[in-house]
Amino acid sequence: MTWNDQFLALFDRCAAAYVAGDHDFENYYRAEDLEFLDEIGYQPREFFDFVEDFCGEGTPSISTALLIAAVRRDYFWVVQKGKVSDKVLTRDEVPSFGEELNGMTYLPRLIAKGRAKLRGELHPDLMFGCGGDRNFLQKHGDLHPADFLRRLWAAGEDDQKIAAWIAGQAS
Repeated sequence: MTWNDQFLALFDRCAAAYVAGDHDFENYYRAEDLEFLDEIGYQPREFFDFVEDFCGEGTPSISTALLIAAVRRDYFWVVQKGKVSDKVLTRDEVPSFGEELNGMTYLPRLIAKGRAKLRGELHPDLMFGCGGDRNFLQKHGDLHPADFLRRLWAAGEDDQKIAAWIAGQAS
């Protein structure tokens, strides 16, 4: 029951390295850190993306990064039974910034990235919870990215359930 403390300690250590000028995330991790990331279904780059945004922009917060990691970890153990997916969602496969669902621009992109995040299938060049994702969620009811992931998980492959939920939150 200490994975969250391990996550936070690693985050703090990586943030300190980043602030000190080390922006090469490959230097951040010891063997036990990589083992830990494997145990929660996380890739080193996706962990770094949260560190980098936090250190550069102050957002998302460390607690938000932890909550997102908790959803991914739960999905990894409950749905994937601790097995890493062999699929990867690349930039060429993700919907464009301008695609719409029920009149909401960017939602198809966010859904695709969110599902890939749940499954651990995001290419290292993509980030769930990036500035564009945060902007969309903020403008549509100030939704938390971890809540979005949990709703996405519950909706399965039904994009309309997600669109209806978001439309209901923004009103």
